[in-house]
Amino acid sequence: MEAGYLLRRLQQSEKIGMPHSRPMPNIGRRCHELRIVDKAATWRIVYRTDPDAVVILEVFSKKTRTTPKRIIDVCQQRIKFYDDESN
Repeated sequence: MEAGYLLRRLQQSEKIGMPHSRPMPNIGRRCHELRIVDKAATWRIVYRTDPDAVVILEVFSKKTRTTPKRIIDVCQQRIKFYDDESN
C-alpha cells in the first residue's frame, strides 16, 4: 500500500524526499529510488521522472547498504532502451 501511495504522489508531480525517496545520479538524470520498509524485507523501486511519466526501472529487495552493480547496469540499459524507443 505504501508503494502505491508514493507512486500516486509521483504521478501527481509531487516531489518526494528523504526518507521515502533519494536521488540516484549514478543511474541517470532524474533517477531516484523509493524506499519501502516491509515486515520481511526492505524494498527499492528505482524510477525516473519524465515530464509525462514516471518510468519504473526496477523493483528489488535490498539486503546491503549499497545498490548492487547489476541493478545499476540493468536500470541504465532500460533507460537507454526507453529513450531510444520513445524518440
